[in-house]
Amino acid sequence: MVNHHRDEPGEGASTVSSRPERWISPEDYLLAERQAETKSEYLDGQVFAMAGASRKHNLIVVNVLVALGGQLRGGPCEVYPSDMRVRVTATGLYTYPDVTVVCGTPELEDVHGDTLLNPTLLVEVLSDSTERTDRGRKAVHYRRLATLQEYLLVSQSEARIERYRRAGEGEWRLTEALALDDVLELDSIGCTLPLRDVYERVF
Repeated sequence: MVNHHRDEPGEGASTVSSRPERWISPEDYLLAERQAETKSEYLDGQVFAMAGASRKHNLIVVNVLVALGGQLRGGPCEVYPSDMRVRVTATGLYTYPDVTVVCGTPELEDVHGDTLLNPTLLVEVLSDSTERTDRGRKAVHYRRLATLQEYLLVSQSEARIERYRRAGEGEWRLTEALALDDVLELDSIGCTLPLRDVYERVF
C-alpha cells in the first residue's frame, strides 16, 4: 500500500540510511501511480498526495495550454497538461507541473511513455497551499534539470507571472510581468505569452 504523507515534496529529503519505516521504491510508486485514480508526487521513498485545483487555477492552466499550443503547432516542440509526469533524474523527484513543454525528441523514462525526463519549459500556477514549495524546494529541484531553460510561476490572485530564464551554469535571471497588458517573451520555445490571454475569465 502506498504511504501518503502530509508533508510536501521538496521540503526535505531523507538519506538512504534514514529512510522512513515504510520507504517506497520508485518502481513501486510508479506501479501504484499508474493504477491510482488521483495523482501523487514522489521523493526519496515518500509519496505525497496532490490536492484538487480551484476554478481559477484550472482556467489559467487551460489558457496557457491554448496560448502555447497554437503557437507551437507544426514545430519541434510539444506542450503537455498536468497529466504528464516529470522526473528530475538528479534528485529523484517525480512531479506533475501544471504545463510542460519539450522541444526536440522527448526522452521518456520507460515504455509506458508517461514520465518525461527532458523538459524545456515548465509552468506552475501558485496557490496558498503550494506557493512556498513551488518557490522554494521544488524550484531547486527544477534547476537540476539540465534541459530546462525557463520556468514560470503564475499567480492566481493577481496578474503576475515570474519568468526564470537560464543565464549560465547555475545562474537564473528573473523577469516579472505585472499587468494585463504585459507580454512575456519565452525565448526557449519561440513563443509569446500575453497576460491578458493567461487571465482570460479569471479577472
